[in-house]
Amino acid sequence: MTIDNDAANIPALMDSHGTGDSTEVSRGWDHIGAIIVDASLQRRQNYHATVRPRVVALVAAWPEAATTSGFRRCLDTGTLSEVISWPSPGRLAQVEDMTRVFESQGIETVAELRGALGDHANGTVLREALGAVRHVSPKTLDYIDTLSGVSAGGAVEE
Repeated sequence: MTIDNDAANIPALMDSHGTGDSTEVSRGWDHIGAIIVDASLQRRQNYHATVRPRVVALVAAWPEAATTSGFRRCLDTGTLSEVISWPSPGRLAQVEDMTRVFESQGIETVAELRGALGDHANGTVLREALGAVRHVSPKTLDYIDTLSGVSAGGAVEE
């Protein structure tokens, strides 16, 4: 089901473990795998009903995927579809492609992602590489900023 109300797709406030906590002022995930999966699934989906439960399941099942190398080891098991209950190969391919970009850019942690996105020169290179991935639009790039803590906005794709 899709929803026209962007406000319904904005992630709830998250603490550093990706769990809801209204006292925390940041949004996003301290988990590379969660950021990649969230950004890949969010297009034309209801955040609270569809995306967030799958990302929470990923974080619980694959805590070692908090780093890009840990996420790669998990992806290589071939079980992502089962972990997040997502059978569509298109979104799974996007997860794989975004992970390759993080690997090629040397992004291992959320702190490194945030640093790269916050740096004008490195951020431009990273954004161009991510933007070459199918279905990664400028709105998705803004959303990755939010998920990684670069900005507090809540841009989502329509």
